[in-house]
Amino acid sequence: MSLYLKQIEQLVALQKVDDEIFAIQTDMESAPKELEDLRARFKALEEQHERHQEKLKHLREQAKRLDIDIDSDADKLKNSKNKLMQVGNAKEYHAMMREMDSLERSNRSREEERVALIEEVERQNVSLEEIDGQYNNLKDELKTKEEGLEQRLSEASARLESLNARRKETGKEVPPPVFARYEFIRQRLPYPVIVPVNGGVCSGCHIAIPPQGYIELQKGSQILSCPNCQRLIYWSEHFTDSGE
Repeated sequence: MSLYLKQIEQLVALQKVDDEIFAIQTDMESAPKELEDLRARFKALEEQHERHQEKLKHLREQAKRLDIDIDSDADKLKNSKNKLMQVGNAKEYHAMMREMDSLERSNRSREEERVALIEEVERQNVSLEEIDGQYNNLKDELKTKEEGLEQRLSEASARLESLNARRKETGKEVPPPVFARYEFIRQRLPYPVIVPVNGGVCSGCHIAIPPQGYIELQKGSQILSCPNCQRLIYWSEHFTDSGE
């Protein structure tokens, strides 16, 4: 194997270690955020749950007041009917009839309002049941996530420590000037550092390599960078069995 291919192989091995490190670091950063997002969702659902309960309480109070008013008007109507038999002249009779008619209209209106309230209470109860289901599921999920986060981060930290030790050993196999170039790019450019070129296209930025640069890359005489994204590149055909 040529010196060039050996160095590329060493860099690819280093990149594979960095792949795992990157994945674990990303997970360690995202795990607490996932928990915070879940807490925010739970709080929003909790507030929605409370609003529904308050609305139901208000609707039931309205229905209770309506029942009292309906019963009161029914008593008044009953009394008016009793008094109707005792009126002494037509004027009093018509006045009593108007009063009874007004009470009946008022009661019909209240009855319609009461039916609408009952229907709305039923709708709100159905909605509250759905929210209760979501609320309980999210509560269980939040509890599980909170209990598992510490262990998840602990395991990730242990794995990260192991990988950093492995990276140190892998980095020793790369010639210092090449390793320094790799590290320079790693600290300044988006992940990853070294990528294969397939069919003349850089797999890092998905931009075609200029023809002359592609020819030089295929020669395999020196480590080149993508002129667009500046990542280190190698011709994928040089490592047909590498799994890249």
